[in-house]
Amino acid sequence: MPLNNLRNIGIAAHIDAGKTTTTERLLFFTGVNRKVGETHDGQSTMDFMKQEQERGITIASAAISCSWNGTQINIIDTPGHVDFTVEVERSLRVIDGMVALFCAVGGVEPQSETVWNQAERYKVPRIAFVNKIDRTGADYHDVIKQMNDNLDARAVAFQIPVGQEDEFKGIIDLMNCKLYTFKEAETIVSEIPENFRAQARDFKAQLVERLADFNEEILELFLEDKEVPAELLKKAAREATLKLLITPVFCGAAYKNKGITQLLDAIVDYLPSPVDKGAVVGMDVDDHEKARHRNPSPKEPFAALAFKLIHDPYVGQQTFVRVYSGSLRSGMQLMNSTKGKPERIGRILKIRAKDREEVSEAGPGDIVALIGLKYTKTGDTLCDMEQQLHLESIHIPPSVIELKINPASRKDQSKLGEALSKLVNEDPSFHARFDEETEETIISGMGELHLEIIVDRLKHEFGLDVVVGEPAVAFRETISQEVEVEYRHSKQTGGKGQFAQTQIRIEPNEGKGYEFIDKIKGGAIPGEYIPSVNKGILKTLADGVLAGFPVVDVKVVLLDGQFHPVDSSDFAFQTCASICFKQGFMKANPVLLEPVMKIEINTPDEYIGDITGNLTKRRGRIESMRRHRKGSQKLNGFVPLQEMFGYATTLRNLSSGRANYSMEFYQYMPVSKAIQEEALKKIAEKKRQEGK
Repeated sequence: MPLNNLRNIGIAAHIDAGKTTTTERLLFFTGVNRKVGETHDGQSTMDFMKQEQERGITIASAAISCSWNGTQINIIDTPGHVDFTVEVERSLRVIDGMVALFCAVGGVEPQSETVWNQAERYKVPRIAFVNKIDRTGADYHDVIKQMNDNLDARAVAFQIPVGQEDEFKGIIDLMNCKLYTFKEAETIVSEIPENFRAQARDFKAQLVERLADFNEEILELFLEDKEVPAELLKKAAREATLKLLITPVFCGAAYKNKGITQLLDAIVDYLPSPVDKGAVVGMDVDDHEKARHRNPSPKEPFAALAFKLIHDPYVGQQTFVRVYSGSLRSGMQLMNSTKGKPERIGRILKIRAKDREEVSEAGPGDIVALIGLKYTKTGDTLCDMEQQLHLESIHIPPSVIELKINPASRKDQSKLGEALSKLVNEDPSFHARFDEETEETIISGMGELHLEIIVDRLKHEFGLDVVVGEPAVAFRETISQEVEVEYRHSKQTGGKGQFAQTQIRIEPNEGKGYEFIDKIKGGAIPGEYIPSVNKGILKTLADGVLAGFPVVDVKVVLLDGQFHPVDSSDFAFQTCASICFKQGFMKANPVLLEPVMKIEINTPDEYIGDITGNLTKRRGRIESMRRHRKGSQKLNGFVPLQEMFGYATTLRNLSSGRANYSMEFYQYMPVSKAIQEEALKKIAEKKRQEGK
């Protein structure tokens, strides 16, 4: 199939927009499914995980291919819950275009903003579909206004509904000036009724005026008050969409099969093919300042990005990749340029949700799963052995919540370790570590639901019965002042001794993570031991110094040192650097950092006082208030995560069940001295109790 006839798209939405139902309808109308599976009855094609079917939500992104009017559409269905935002992140990294779904009643929700910002980061062209036009409270035009006010979406109506709520009768297509009405799975095309012609004319004029800003031919016809041909409008609209100048908006009611075939037409008409996206730009492996381009052609050197791993009980590890250039064949050897290791391709699978089809090769634009890769992880680049490059990796947000888990039976400890290792490989936002001191396993993730799903998978997929502790906030440690420190490590134990000496400067490095700079001169420490110094510090960062939490945002400058020709070793320098760093860290005014969440609350007007008062008690800060609907407001602000456990119940009680909220991670921020002392005291007490 020509690359012009391929669309790699993501479907993304907040949790109540009816995304899974919309995707199921797309698959039904393209002939992938003979019948429609529903989210609420656990029969959805894309939500095939047991946890998804039980909860009626999407947890993991799933890929499937379908065809519409001679165009192949590869769909990646993404989760709507903020705890699984990394699934959206990695999907957006590899798709070419996106369908953003909005609920006609709920409008722009917090998760809509999160997904929109992710799409902005990767410059993904978008169209929007406003679903549930037939629901009570639906307001299509208000949703478009919210898109422009809250997302700066440059949203333009390409369709308008004929009636809303119970009165929803059909859709007017502004491009072709036709009315679409629906009878079960059939679309009936007719002329626009007399009583809707004036409204259609006004909205068509707005559409033409907007497109005239980007097309001189349309501008000329518009100024002369002449009719603009539909083909010219469509061509200009496609160009403007691909350049992120507009977001075309369509509408319908997916559950009633209304507007779905028109959405499929819009995907083909307005979203990009790999050819439209053009060359992917990477970095030279030796010189990161030098760009390397790969055009979407099978004749170019091979380049692909691994964006997802899953462990399948039947075929083992599947590594999902997006091919950008070149050809991929079974048995081929490639280079993982991220790891600097060669990989041999086993089998190549095209994925249809939980089903798979083995193929012998894949080319530019294809999204396939590979079997047999040993080293490749999420965000790694696979490329030609001779002509290597690095592609932009995937942004992974930090984990913010922790849970202590232990196997119910001690003999299952190694089985738990193996299961967690597989889950960590699959999900880069999930982490697991074993605390040697308390002999407990600590898992961390994006939220309570995220960890709840992990525990559920341990029980049902891996057959592990685990004992779960209370969720706790994942603090971080850092420093607030610069210090220089020197330490000499010298031990004699009868045979060969241990000797190393390091002098380091530790500096705050806010927002830039960990940096290690070697300023050794004159061979004071031999070159082979410099990595040992870094390794010793890195291990200490992971284990923490102040209270056992990972250390972030520090710069370490290695200034000087000494070695012994016989007693110095890799181990001696690792040990010396670790102790030296710990001593310096405690002198550099260490501080605890806590995760602060961005919160949005939708509430009727009468509860605003109680809700803002309660949020202030929780150390929250209100950033803004805006009118949401008549009689209700949206509050936006920031609040520490550790103050928010149990908030759902409190909010329900404060608002008689009428308010709702959503949170997402914002950033780590220092706690006050008083809160730090209290937190350290609690941690020390907990460790004392656990040690008894």
